[in-house]
Amino acid sequence: MATIDLTTADFEQTVTKDGITLVDFWADWCGPCKAFAPVYEQASEQHPDVTFGKVDTEDQQAIAAAANIRSIPTLMAFRDGILVFAQPGALPAPALEQVITAVKGLDMDDVRKQVAEAQAQQGDVETPEELR
Repeated sequence: MATIDLTTADFEQTVTKDGITLVDFWADWCGPCKAFAPVYEQASEQHPDVTFGKVDTEDQQAIAAAANIRSIPTLMAFRDGILVFAQPGALPAPALEQVITAVKGLDMDDVRKQVAEAQAQQGDVETPEELR
């Protein structure tokens, strides 16, 4: 599966659906972003069961601001609508593969329990619906 460009029109719908969605926040002027792009594209071909999205932070500034993007590239992983990974920096292919494997291996019942506990302790935790 090729990567898809995400905009304010489809970002929320994409990251809140069931399954795994990876999002690469990037910009055309960013050298590390350009270096990471082929690695990300290749991973998208190797994992057709995962949605690979890209957000151009210059074009989609509202999404970047809502997601609190301070450095690019930044990779986020959502599973079943829950943000389970976020890290700035270009990843080499083996590290990206480790992230994908780890996200696939998550016990989502345990993750949902941890999210509920964190929300109970801290009030309200930012959810993907708020990342618009």
